[in-house]
Amino acid sequence: MNRLLTGAAVALLTLMLISANDRRPTTIFMIGDSTMANKDISNGKQERGWGMALQCFFDDNIRIDNHAVNGRSTLSFINEGRWDKVLEKMVPGDYVIIQFGHNDEKSPKDRHTDPGSTFDYNLAKFVRETREHGGIPVLMNCVVRRNYFVAAPENDDDEKLRATTFKDGVKMVEGDSLIDTHGLYAVAPRDVARRMHCHFVDANQLTHDLEQGLGREASKKLHMWFLPGEEPSVPDGRQDNTHYNVHGAQVVARLLADALCEEVPLLKKYRTEADFTVDRRGRGNYLDLQPAVDAALLRSNATTTIQILGGEWSKPQLPRKSKITFVLREGAQWK
Repeated sequence: MNRLLTGAAVALLTLMLISANDRRPTTIFMIGDSTMANKDISNGKQERGWGMALQCFFDDNIRIDNHAVNGRSTLSFINEGRWDKVLEKMVPGDYVIIQFGHNDEKSPKDRHTDPGSTFDYNLAKFVRETREHGGIPVLMNCVVRRNYFVAAPENDDDEKLRATTFKDGVKMVEGDSLIDTHGLYAVAPRDVARRMHCHFVDANQLTHDLEQGLGREASKKLHMWFLPGEEPSVPDGRQDNTHYNVHGAQVVARLLADALCEEVPLLKKYRTEADFTVDRRGRGNYLDLQPAVDAALLRSNATTTIQILGGEWSKPQLPRKSKITFVLREGAQWK
């Protein structure tokens, strides 16, 4: 009898553990460089990585854990122990989005790798070790730079762009066609994905089509490209054709979330959409609720969904015929 009870208890505990595991959100880890990374939002800073905004486009069954860091290549990400930290946290069924290239191109020995050689080897290492831990790797190639120059300007370090002002920008005439700056670094991830039968998203082509479709002037609105006096956080302006601003990160994150769901159909049921996202950590369109409400009210009679990520908020007073719907996520609640 006791043995029967013990067996029943073990079976019940097993079912409870399985049930608890089923309720655990699936994690999408992200590894990459500054175009993907989380950013410092203090003092109104506007730079964002597209990975920072990705949580806006997946519901609470998906948790985005962004480990991308400014200035990192495949080599430095591994050598600094950052990849080991991802592996320590990974459990079977989690995903890893792998996107490098901007800094593997650079000459410093602590970052440089070669496509067809060390770059491919490091990408394959990420894929192989993700699978060894029960995870699902997704390779992406690097997003484009907004380069309309016929001859790409010399760029030894994208990170230096943050220290420039508008007047420091490249003094070259722009054409009407976006010109590639990545060469074989945009090709290698596809090759590795093909050899290793790995999921692949052509982020380079998708962002090329996005920026080329917007054209030379409108594409500036995606980037840290501001005239003097246009943006308080960079009063002297900036001509940064690599890094995204708040709007750009949202646009690119939405684009790549859709592409990810097409490549991995299992994720489609978790895909979500809102007109505006409010998040004090800077992942959304707004840090505070009232500016989002004000923007929604400017949309006339349009129905508007505002999702709120975490925290306690004072519920705003809305006009009687307002068509604003609030979606509370990540434990967000009204005071």
